[in-house]
Amino acid sequence: MAQGTHISPQIPRLDGDCNANKGGLFVMEDANDDTLENLNQLNPGKPPRNHSAMRHCSSSLFLPEPESTVGVIGHKSPSKESRGYQPVVRSGSYCEKGPKQYMEDEHICVDNLHEHFAAVSKFPSPGAFYGVFDGHGGTDAASFTRKNILNYIVEDSLFPSGTKKAVKSAFAEADHALADAKSVDSSCGTTALTALILGRTMLIANAGDSRAVLGKRGRAIELSKDHKPNCTSERLRIERLGGVICDGYLNGQLSVARALGDWHIKGSKGSKGPLSAEPELEEMNLTEEDEFLIIGCDGLWDVMSSQCAVTMVRKELMIHNDPTRCSRALVKEALRRNTCDNLTVVVVCFSPDPPPKIEIPRSHRRRSISAEGLDRLKGVLGNAI
Repeated sequence: MAQGTHISPQIPRLDGDCNANKGGLFVMEDANDDTLENLNQLNPGKPPRNHSAMRHCSSSLFLPEPESTVGVIGHKSPSKESRGYQPVVRSGSYCEKGPKQYMEDEHICVDNLHEHFAAVSKFPSPGAFYGVFDGHGGTDAASFTRKNILNYIVEDSLFPSGTKKAVKSAFAEADHALADAKSVDSSCGTTALTALILGRTMLIANAGDSRAVLGKRGRAIELSKDHKPNCTSERLRIERLGGVICDGYLNGQLSVARALGDWHIKGSKGSKGPLSAEPELEEMNLTEEDEFLIIGCDGLWDVMSSQCAVTMVRKELMIHNDPTRCSRALVKEALRRNTCDNLTVVVVCFSPDPPPKIEIPRSHRRRSISAEGLDRLKGVLGNAI
């Protein structure tokens, strides 16, 4: 089992918290009738694998009223309090090999960079690092990347003042090291998704089809893009560099458009081919509305929308406030939905407290009746007397 994994006691299986609507948008039904209390009555949607509408569904939670009308018990206005806000970081993780014969996923969880590196002043506080690595062709590339990527970032001359450049450089260094490492098979590779937290700043770096999703007061905000060969931007880049896509596979071999390793496809170092190891970056400043982060390999997202995952985790945190149990619940739910891949999930919370309850006020609409309807009603009442 990969580093950073925490096993928790058995918990009851969730019966699903989301329902599939047309177009792949996951909504919460009967929002005016105590939505959050009726979630258990909804049946879980089962999005088909490789269905783009489901994998790139809307990131916002459907609300019956504008967001300004939604009240959060015990929640302070970010405009007043966010200047002095500092996240308190804690995490939990869980993984299973699922229906596959071998487990090729790896992950890392470092809640405190100061303790991890025994450093005093180099890292802003809090400092944390998380990553998931979905290997293919064996575990060598994923295991190597997990063990080394954080060191490559921290040891870069531009860290921490130039964090973005340091992270990009670390991905390139890990990719080239995989080509030179004699202990690593050149035909294996891995996706890489990392989250680096320094103070209030969080930097997401992704190369591959794992995904990072932010839970923001109940809404799902996708912080990474799935690098599939059929994605329009990736397809154009691949074709411009001489690659081809066959049945959704890059050069008929890989189901991802970006990965570390796979030097049997990339060729010699220095050549710019269709398979890229360059990560896409997303940087943001955390506020009090940002409750937790979910990062997971594609085995989760193949069968679950981002919004459904956020809804489940938020509900679980309000019950037991344990990110490890939340990670386990997502893995078990994905297995119940018949995922076909390994499963790795990390949940990172930004507060020691559970998320506050969201109150959605019932709408007060004035109802009217037409003159024709009034006449019909009078007739019915007259006949009944």
